[in-house]
Amino acid sequence: MVARSTDSVVEFAPDETIAVDSAPIIYYLEDHAQFAERYAALFEAADAGQIQIVISTIAIAEVLAGPLMHGNEILAARYREALTAAPYWTVLDVDTDVAEQAARLRVRYKIRLPDAIQIATALRANADRFVTHDRRLQRVKELRVVGLS
Repeated sequence: MVARSTDSVVEFAPDETIAVDSAPIIYYLEDHAQFAERYAALFEAADAGQIQIVISTIAIAEVLAGPLMHGNEILAARYREALTAAPYWTVLDVDTDVAEQAARLRVRYKIRLPDAIQIATALRANADRFVTHDRRLQRVKELRVVGLS
């Protein structure tokens, strides 16, 4: 499976576990004019059962914030269902071990806490890589961080 963007080509091996940051999910769900297509192959591969996607509960909070900010409870419920009911998606809770790892990542790389939590969750899940739209996160060394931005 190859996910293509104007800036990069990323190959995903069958049965790979991919942790995904919030922004790619938001761009895809909202069909963002500029960025949705960059992540389409990733999510289509998961829908086809070719890869497993792992996200943190933090990603759910960030994805739902947009619809809720606009008072759109129906869309928020639809997004929640999409993230929690898909067969090849796993949502991992933040526990004390993930929180401690996130604190260490935050201090080491000077990154925002939500980003640190999502990367710590990816590490907990033994993800093969972490897909993000934030180039700043590519300096994290504990995990292969891939940006399609």
